[in-house]
Amino acid sequence: MYFFTYWRPYDKTMLWGLKDDEPEKIQKEILGLGVRCEKLEIDLMDEESIKRIFETVGNKLGSASILINNATYSTTTDIGNVPSQELDKHYFVNLRAPILLTSFFVKQFEEKQQGRVINITSGQSLSAMSGEIAYAVTKGAIETFTRTMQHELAYKNITINAVNPGLTDSGWLNSGCLDEKQINIFRNRFPKGRLGLPSDAAKLVGFLVQENAD
Repeated sequence: MYFFTYWRPYDKTMLWGLKDDEPEKIQKEILGLGVRCEKLEIDLMDEESIKRIFETVGNKLGSASILINNATYSTTTDIGNVPSQELDKHYFVNLRAPILLTSFFVKQFEEKQQGRVINITSGQSLSAMSGEIAYAVTKGAIETFTRTMQHELAYKNITINAVNPGLTDSGWLNSGCLDEKQINIFRNRFPKGRLGLPSDAAKLVGFLVQENAD
């Protein structure tokens, strides 16, 4: 069983855009694989949304045993332009929401199961990211949160990991955020001579949620 959330008002502001029926297409594709799938459109900046997510999951699918924190918020911020409102929005989605979601996940978790928490990060502790102060700081903090929680959650039969996909050939990359010269610089840094694919990250996440990753 699978459950995902989305928030179209934000996605529509991004360069790659969003069609209104995309969440339905994702759900249909998952259902086509023979997997039961439910979804919910919700704004993670609203603290009440955290409780609502787990109430919806519980009512439709039962107690969750896997949590993947994948939502993000990103706008351009540099040292000369860091509005407090933008700092708050980055914090609410990139850091506060994953922490609160993890807290709710643990509270409803049935310890006879094996629990999994996966945080998708961007490796901001590894290098600088110009023009993205608020994004880099909040995503980097997710790595610290992951390390901080690993021992406490292990006693509850839950593993927690952070996955940094690196530069990925996705909608963001194809929206014109980087020019071809920049893309080739990154491509040549990959040993295989290609950019990362969404499936690369998915394979790692798929392993980490399995029993063998205990």
